[in-house]
Amino acid sequence: GNLPASVKECLSAGLDINWISTGELLSLGQQNDVAPPLPQFVKIVEVGPRDGLQNEKVIVPTEMKIKLINLLSETGLPVIEATSFVSSKWVPQLADHTEVMQGIKKCPQVSYPVLTPNLHGFQAAMEAGAKEVAIFGAASETFSRRNTNCSIEESMQRFEEVIRAAKQGSIPVRGYVSCAIGCPYEGTIPPAKVAEVAQRMYNMGCYEISLGDTTGIGTPGDMKEMLQAVLKEIPKNALAVHCHDTYGQALANVYVALQGVDLCK
Repeated sequence: GNLPASVKECLSAGLDINWISTGELLSLGQQNDVAPPLPQFVKIVEVGPRDGLQNEKVIVPTEMKIKLINLLSETGLPVIEATSFVSSKWVPQLADHTEVMQGIKKCPQVSYPVLTPNLHGFQAAMEAGAKEVAIFGAASETFSRRNTNCSIEESMQRFEEVIRAAKQGSIPVRGYVSCAIGCPYEGTIPPAKVAEVAQRMYNMGCYEISLGDTTGIGTPGDMKEMLQAVLKEIPKNALAVHCHDTYGQALANVYVALQGVDLCK
């Protein structure tokens, strides 16, 4: 069935797995009479407590957020993105980020990263006890300005500050690239632009780059084309996808991403 709107799945292939060309999925099935092989390991990054809640109009009580994360911790998920250290002016739903981080029961086998848009957010996250952070950029200039109030280039300067501080504290940093397929303001985003932004974030020091179909307009063909461009610049074991299910395409797009692509085509 469709992914819940409030819980966007971030899926990334694990290390040391074989990816094959997607080609035409129907053709592969007809030729081999079997489904294309999938990775033996998949990491799921649960972002519901952050991405799922941040746009809710009614403020969710802090104790409910803590309970949600604690329950998710019992499911076997390896990563749960707990909250975002952004200004309460922009995201009032997550104004209780410190209380949430300090109130959850942290399981030793689970990582609880938080979103940090700038150095100030990073410092606040460290004070709250965060052990991993994520930064978020966009492949769309207009989306970047409207969502983070800065240009893509200005966002890169902010990221450099965060990553520099994170390296000093041995804090892992994960990167998000929004509008990896389409933008609500600019329409289709060229795969080369996605690859450029993703490569810069990876080269800065992000151990993993999550490519987001923010508007959910992507199709399996769009996903393949975008991944072909990005995989020329970044190793596949450092990539993840974040697929919104706006038009019922999320599972199909994830399926394509898990198979990988043939860069020769």
